[in-house]
Amino acid sequence: MFRLRYLLLVALAAYLLTGVSQVSPEERVVVRRFGKVVARPGPGLWVGLPWGVDRVDRVPVRTALQLTVGYDQQTASDAPGTPPGQFLTGDQNLVNVQLVLDYAIGETDADLDDFVNHRDAVDATLSRITEAAAAEWVAGRGVDRVLITGNAALPAWVAARVAERLPEYHLGVRLQRVSVGYLAPPEEVRAAFEAVTQAQAGIRTREFQALQEKELRERQSDALRYKLGQEAEESRESQLRQARAEAAAFLDELAAHREVARNNPDSLAVVWWAEMSKALESLEARGGRVRPLDQHLQNGELNLTEFVPTPGPRR
Repeated sequence: MFRLRYLLLVALAAYLLTGVSQVSPEERVVVRRFGKVVARPGPGLWVGLPWGVDRVDRVPVRTALQLTVGYDQQTASDAPGTPPGQFLTGDQNLVNVQLVLDYAIGETDADLDDFVNHRDAVDATLSRITEAAAAEWVAGRGVDRVLITGNAALPAWVAARVAERLPEYHLGVRLQRVSVGYLAPPEEVRAAFEAVTQAQAGIRTREFQALQEKELRERQSDALRYKLGQEAEESRESQLRQARAEAAAFLDELAAHREVARNNPDSLAVVWWAEMSKALESLEARGGRVRPLDQHLQNGELNLTEFVPTPGPRR
């Protein structure tokens, strides 16, 4: 009889101890008593009512969770019909898309309650929301743009749409990051798409080289234009200085001649013969000789001359 009482006491103590829980620093717990939430204790020791009265759900609020959504290369060949993650582009082509979601559980009381109540539906609901957003993005673009820009543009689009639609489902989670795990055309046409992609890459390379050549030639033409402009400006300034100097010399000479002409009426003839001497010397410098046209006509007042070129060697 004593032994039976002892066993009953041990069993009662063990049963009461089911109401004691240790909460780790990485988690929160939601305590429900007969289905109603009565507490959400943080890290530490929690003492409540034993099992059957209290139900303790542990929620890893500090743990990053990951979910893969969309196309799966390993199971796609076994799936009948269109495999998950295969979407139709705006120009009626197919692409296979796999996205990786990083999310975490919210730490507010409302988030904890929502997660505990919908824990079993979190991954499925997230998958549907993500696939709908990805299909929307792919359907609005051609296959070339999807394949070329998808790795950079698709995650941001999906993250914004999922974050916008997630609150209405009350899952108690928040999206942290979206990345592309796989993005490619179906295997049947993948070789053709790769050939097209390589050709487009070659075209872009040649376009870039042409742009560089254009910029180089523009810089060279700008430099040449600047150089010619500088030379033209220097030539202009030099000619202006020379013209000013010649004009000043002419004005000085004219002033001197006028001064001399007041006292000597024959000064104009002197100037005439000085200029004629210069002209005759210039003609002789070109080759040939200057001689009187008719010696009988040369009498001191009437002087007629002619320029006789020196004959060159015959070819």
